[in-house]
Amino acid sequence: MKFYLVIIGTEILNGRREDKHFVFVRDELAKYGHELFASFVIKDDVALIERTYTMIKEDKEAVMFSFGGIGSTPDDLTRAIASKVFRSAPLQTHKKFKADIIERFQEAAYPHRIHMADLPPNAELLFNPVNNMSGFSLDQKYFFVPGFPSMAHPMIQEAIKKYFSHAEKKHRLTLLAETSEESLISLMQQLPPDIELSSLPMFVDGKPKVELSLSGTNQEEIEHYFSLFKEELKQRNIHYKLS
Repeated sequence: MKFYLVIIGTEILNGRREDKHFVFVRDELAKYGHELFASFVIKDDVALIERTYTMIKEDKEAVMFSFGGIGSTPDDLTRAIASKVFRSAPLQTHKKFKADIIERFQEAAYPHRIHMADLPPNAELLFNPVNNMSGFSLDQKYFFVPGFPSMAHPMIQEAIKKYFSHAEKKHRLTLLAETSEESLISLMQQLPPDIELSSLPMFVDGKPKVELSLSGTNQEEIEHYFSLFKEELKQRNIHYKLS
C-alpha cells in the first residue's frame, strides 16, 4: 500500500494556521510499520483538488487520508470533488448522516448544515467523537475528515487501526562514514529495487560525511548488501560507525 496525505487549507499555506496533521499521520502509521508515500498541502481550489485526487486514484495501491473541506460553507469543496473523481456521480443524501444532523441541530440544520449529509454514493461514515458530525470513506481506502485535529485525528486513528494494523516487518541498517557519497555510488547502483536506499550527505567541521541506510522486508538481503558497503569502506581505509 502507498499512503497519501492530502491537507486542504489555504490558511496553512498563507501562514494563518500551522499544520497539525502530517506528524500525526506519519506517527500513527509508524505504529503499524507503515510509512507515508507522499504528502500534499494544497489550496482550497477546485481544479487543484481534483487533479490531486485524480493522480492518487490512478495509483491502484493508493490509500488516501484527506483533511479539510467537508463542512457546509462555500469553501468546503471536498465532498463534491470526491464524488466526481471517485464515483463519477453527483452527491447523494446519506440518510443516517442527515438524521444525525437533524437530531443535533433541530431546525438550525436548515438551510445549510443539512448539506453536509450530501456525500458520494456508497460512502461509509467515520464516527466523529466530538459532535457526531461524521467524516466519510470510500472503498475502505479513501478517507475524508474535517480540518479540525480534535475531530479528524480520532477518525483517522480508528481507520488505520481497523484497516491497516497489519504490515510486513521492515528492517533497517545504517552507518555514518567519513567520506562523500560519491565514493559509494557504484555500490548503490547494484542494489535491487526492493531495497530502499537513503543516502544523506553532510559536512562536519568542513569534512564530508555520508549517512547510508538500507531498508526492506528481507532481513538476509539487507544484511548482505549492507556488508558490501562495510567491506568497501574497510578496503579503502575509510572510518565509519554503525548507528
